[in-house]
Amino acid sequence: QVQLVESGGGSVQPGDSLRLSCAASAGDIRMYAATWFRQAPGQAREWVAAISRSGDSISVAGLGRGRFTLTRDNVKGTVDLQMNGLQPADTATYFCGAGTRYGTWTDWGQGTQVIVSS
Repeated sequence: QVQLVESGGGSVQPGDSLRLSCAASAGDIRMYAATWFRQAPGQAREWVAAISRSGDSISVAGLGRGRFTLTRDNVKGTVDLQMNGLQPADTATYFCGAGTRYGTWTDWGQGTQVIVSS
């Protein structure tokens, strides 16, 4: 089991960038595949991106393709979501998840809020 903490959210204007980071407050995130989901108020949680434990396999959902980049630093023990060209539709709480098996997410952080507004 791993306890996850997200950071990097905030309030920005359309077109701006943010970098979200996920780290472990307990356990070792380097032992897990990781993912980001997001949930806007009143809407279902939707998948954003995922990365394998080694970082060799990365997938980004259509909603972020060309704008979002997912990386991990297995020296620092972080999984980072770089988001460029943010739009109001990207406003949501972003959650980091992890699992020992890619695609099966068992541990979640509390989320970090992203607000995109002019």
